[in-house]
Amino acid sequence: MPDTHNSLEDRQSRGRQLVEEMLGKETAAETIAHWEAISPEFSGYVTEFLAGEIWNRDGLDRRTKSLVSIAALAALGRTRALELNLRFAIKNGATRQDIVEALLQIAPYAGFPVTWDALARLDEIEPRDASES
Repeated sequence: MPDTHNSLEDRQSRGRQLVEEMLGKETAAETIAHWEAISPEFSGYVTEFLAGEIWNRDGLDRRTKSLVSIAALAALGRTRALELNLRFAIKNGATRQDIVEALLQIAPYAGFPVTWDALARLDEIEPRDASES
């Protein structure tokens, strides 16, 4: 018997809902529209598989998933996706310091230049408070 909760439409719906929760309705709509404009197929894969399936798995909370994603994207030098996932992380409860720690952790493995780039991108999105030491 087929899983009625895991149809393509269900995964697409879950994916769109998740993107809305992590970006807000307006920004999510703009982001999905951008994906649609460059490639409807890409947009479908991102909303249905990445957001609707992978990000909706049990096992890790969204904050942890965000930190893992940031580390991987920074290591790969994928700045566009990194910026989006930095925003997700903040919305998912990661503090600026959590993100800094995740990025410092990858520095010896992925390289200091990618860590520097990622920290600079973080600072654009969530500037460091001058009172932080």
